[in-house]
Amino acid sequence: MHPNPAFRQAPEARSIGFAREQGFGLLCVGTDAAPLVSHIPFLLSEDGKRAEFHLVRSNPIARMLAAPVQARLAVQGPHSYVSPDWYGVEDQVPTWNYIAVHLVGEVSLQPQESLHDLLDRQSAVYEERLAPKTPWTTAKMSDGVMEKMMRQIVPCVMDVADIQSTWKLNQNKPEEVRLQAAGEVEAHGPGQETPALAAHMRNPDG
Repeated sequence: MHPNPAFRQAPEARSIGFAREQGFGLLCVGTDAAPLVSHIPFLLSEDGKRAEFHLVRSNPIARMLAAPVQARLAVQGPHSYVSPDWYGVEDQVPTWNYIAVHLVGEVSLQPQESLHDLLDRQSAVYEERLAPKTPWTTAKMSDGVMEKMMRQIVPCVMDVADIQSTWKLNQNKPEEVRLQAAGEVEAHGPGQETPALAAHMRNPDG
């Protein structure tokens, strides 16, 4: 996370809302060797204190959960390289703008009988975003198939103790310079996320 205080001023509620909307992140757990990382979809409570998700039973992180473990769930938003030429002023250097929210807390297994409800709630959230498509539900599964598949995964929860965020959007530049760069990022930035990043650059305070 970038240490510049200019990029660390977002209200916690904004970071929680952003993480909830993204709904996908990197679950990171430390070990004596390299950290373990899993890419997971998750549900985050409105107050940001509880993240629910599932893991494949054979996942090395799941195997660590005989007792709760400390973990970090890193949620990344739009990002892009920013060329010094895009500011329209002299003596600038290259940088990378991005949004990232980290949830830190204790991860534990949940009772296996809670898994079906978790999967129903997760799919309902994601399917709602596809409206007007008729939502998919687990009721569409053939008898016994869902139960067989659920034996391969385990329900988990993170009790979030800390939320950290970086919104690196050129807030350290004069407004006209930031807006100039935003236009160039939208027009010429690499990747498909640049229009969203440019919108945040134009309104860094939300």
